[in-house]
Formats: sequence, structure tokens, C-alpha cells
Amino acid sequence: MNQFITNQQAEFTGAIEFFKKDIASLRTGRANPALLENVLVDAYGAKTPLNGVGNIAVSDARSMTVSPWDKNVLKDIEKALIEANLGMGVVNEGDKIRITIPQMTEENRKDLVKKVNERQEKAKISIRQIREEVKQAIEAAAKAKDISEDDKFAFVEELDGVVNKYNAEIKEIRDKKEGEIMEI
Repeated sequence: MNQFITNQQAEFTGAIEFFKKDIASLRTGRANPALLENVLVDAYGAKTPLNGVGNIAVSDARSMTVSPWDKNVLKDIEKALIEANLGMGVVNEGDKIRITIPQMTEENRKDLVKKVNERQEKAKISIRQIREEVKQAIEAAAKAKDISEDDKFAFVEELDGVVNKYNAEIKEIRDKKEGEIMEI
């Protein structure tokens, strides 16, 4: 792998990891703590991630519980979950919060697949932007006579191969997520 691609390797990997994390928060038919990852609780005078104020446990395929470490923030957790508008049932059981995940309809599933596709497109755009940066660096090096014209074409061809590999990985991740969403 040429030095131009190696210099941007972390950015390519970061775009893939961001895509994985981004779609992990999308709901599937099963309970998953990642669904609650973006919920912020207003506790102790600051916005704190839900997993920072309590333990999230999956009870069964359709429900989760949040057990706060400090019982004084139970109401704050309940309020944050309701305000997050995740489309889930939130029940305060006195010592913990039970979150029930309703059965998804075909329409819900199709909407979620659309969201996955939108996020896939954003990930591909990120990869394309990184590709453009690398390509510009290669062209600048060729213009400055740091690399030969033949090397420039070889590096750009190698870059396109790497970009295709990352795009295929994004598609594979997307297809897997779609399978999880459409599974009944």
C-alpha cells in the first residue's frame, strides 16, 4: 500500500466505524442496549449518557431494564427515556425502569431500511471525500516531481481498489443490518 493511502488509513477506518456505530442505534426486532446509546440523562446538573447513571440489561428479546446506581436519578432517567421518543414503552417499577419494545410493523421495518440506506450513502460520501484528499495529495506530489507520472497512475489505481474494498464493506454491514431489521 502506498504512503498516501497509509497516511489516510485511520480516516478510512474511522468512517467505517462511525457507520457501524451509527446504524447500531437503529432498532431491530430485538432488545439491544445500543438502542439507548444516544439517550442523555439530566442528572447531577449535567447531561450524562444513560449508561453513566445506571446499568442497562436485556431481560428478554422484547424488553430491557435500566437499574440506576443512585435511586435519586430514577425519575430523571424515566424523563430522559420518554423525551428521547424512541417508540418504546417506559415503565417505572420503583427501583428500575422497564423498557418494552413493541412488535415492529412492516411499515416500521421499511422506514428503518430507508434510514439505513441514507446512512450508508453518508458513509460512502465520507469515503469519497477521503479518496479525493488522497488523490489530490498524489497529484500534488506528481506535480512537484516527487513521484513519476507512472507512479501517480499506479497510486490512483491502488486508491480506487482500496475505496472499492471499503464501499463493499459498507454494503456488507448495511445488508446485515437490513437482514436484522426485516427478520420477524
